[in-house]
Amino acid sequence: MEKIVASSLLHPIRSRRNGGTLHNIESTIEEQIESLREEIAALTKIAGKQSRKSSDRIRYQAAAGYDDLVARSEDLIHELQEGYLRGAHEMRNTVRKHPLATVGAAAAFGLVLALLARR
Repeated sequence: MEKIVASSLLHPIRSRRNGGTLHNIESTIEEQIESLREEIAALTKIAGKQSRKSSDRIRYQAAAGYDDLVARSEDLIHELQEGYLRGAHEMRNTVRKHPLATVGAAAAFGLVLALLARR
């Protein structure tokens, strides 16, 4: 491309030597400037499309990751709730089956706390 630009820049100079006018040089430069403007506009358009595609892809990946995170969090919360309810149910059954042992264990726990609090 450099050779084309160089030869097109030199062409008007050669034509001026051969009787060309300054007007020919100006029109050639203006045409080259216009051509460069068109190329820059085309490149800008391509870059815009590529950035939109990239941002859409990143947005889609982020949304999918967020949805996955929310789903896993809901599953974890559900498992924790089930574990808590199972533990509470087992505790009630143990207290109902062994009320005296439960009162004794609570008293022993209270005594240990009282001794630790004195120190």
